Amino acid sequence: MIAMATDELSGFGHDAWWVVLVKAVLIFVVLVLLTLFNIWWERRVVARMQHRIGPNVHGPFGLLQSLADGVKLALKEDIIPKAADKVVYVLAPVLAVIPAFITFSVIPFGPEVNFFGERTPLQLTDMPVAVLFVMAVASIGIYGIVLGGWSSGSTYSLIGGIRSSAQMISYEVAMGLALVAVFLYAGSMSTSEIVAAQASPKSFDVLGLDVPVPGWFALILLPSFVIYVISMVGETNRAPFDLPEAEGELVGGFHTEYSSLKFALFFLAEYINMATVSALATTLFLGGWRAPWPISAIWEGANEGYVPLIWFFGKVMLFIFFFIWLRGSLPRLRYDQFMAFGWKRLIPISLIWIVAVATMRALTLDDGLDRSQLMIVIGVFLVAFLVVLFIPETKKDAAEEPVVEPPAGGYPVPPMPAGGAVRGAAEPLVFREEI
Repeated sequence: MIAMATDELSGFGHDAWWVVLVKAVLIFVVLVLLTLFNIWWERRVVARMQHRIGPNVHGPFGLLQSLADGVKLALKEDIIPKAADKVVYVLAPVLAVIPAFITFSVIPFGPEVNFFGERTPLQLTDMPVAVLFVMAVASIGIYGIVLGGWSSGSTYSLIGGIRSSAQMISYEVAMGLALVAVFLYAGSMSTSEIVAAQASPKSFDVLGLDVPVPGWFALILLPSFVIYVISMVGETNRAPFDLPEAEGELVGGFHTEYSSLKFALFFLAEYINMATVSALATTLFLGGWRAPWPISAIWEGANEGYVPLIWFFGKVMLFIFFFIWLRGSLPRLRYDQFMAFGWKRLIPISLIWIVAVATMRALTLDDGLDRSQLMIVIGVFLVAFLVVLFIPETKKDAAEEPVVEPPAGGYPVPPMPAGGAVRGAAEPLVFREEI
């Protein structure tokens, strides 16, 4: 496996300096343009879902609306609160947006192509631990958010920053555990090698028939894919998990005191992070830049040249549409429910699934299980996975907390935790009269 990894990675690190520079500039331009398009697309899709028109004035179909908004934000007055720590306040948005761009340096966009007369892969670089590199760099963006909330000198911003950091760290644990099963099956942490591991379709024995299916890990490792998709929404602070920006509680969250270009940088970081987790999901679970199985079987050139860019960005846009669909469909969760779901459901299920995958992988490699038996084991685990993931928690007995009707003209004051143990003794429910 080590020798194979060395052969696969031998194509990287030999590009001329100008090829590396052009690749880096192209990635930057593509991400900025993709952000402008995603903002427009989100507003159009949500408008259609809510029976509104959406942006349609600036440019054809309103395509230049995002550019107009960006120019407006850049030209607005930049206000710095008096209570803010100015140095950290200015650096926080930069610290949030730079890691968002860096993570795309190891994402494979396509195979080796002729790039202005040079043979080079459609990927800036790769390394044996590329996925860990993405996770590590993405974690740095958390500092930008929490420091932005702390340095603003506002209680709302501070609470939003703490919420965001706790949320992102919690769901990053589940996201990382979901990827362990992919590493076990691919035998590598290199993004290009993980894409190569999903190249050929697999055939499974179903009722005596060989049924070919794509070699995507989203099908083979479905629980890992589901856990990753849930975690990536929580990781990016997107609805219905946009709890750090809850306007009913925190006004706007960690960026409440930001304006002008600094706010635009936070906005840019959020949308690039959406593209990052979508590109990572495409690479690790949907075969990366390779064409879907029916197309690749019919068209020989589907995975050659620059054509794979179509498949890659098509899959990424499917995940972006999923983000938009969630925002227009689901209400925001309660914060304690959301955190309990991550720590009590996703993380334990991820750990159990890793043990199951490692066991099945070892038995399969040692010829202890054939494919039909393996499918039965996976099916049983999937049923158990869905039951544990979505079964509601048992509620407390209603008799423990008696409901007391408020008197006329008054409103109830909830009892303190543990029956008023904070004051040293249990106190009955008290009603205060309105003045």
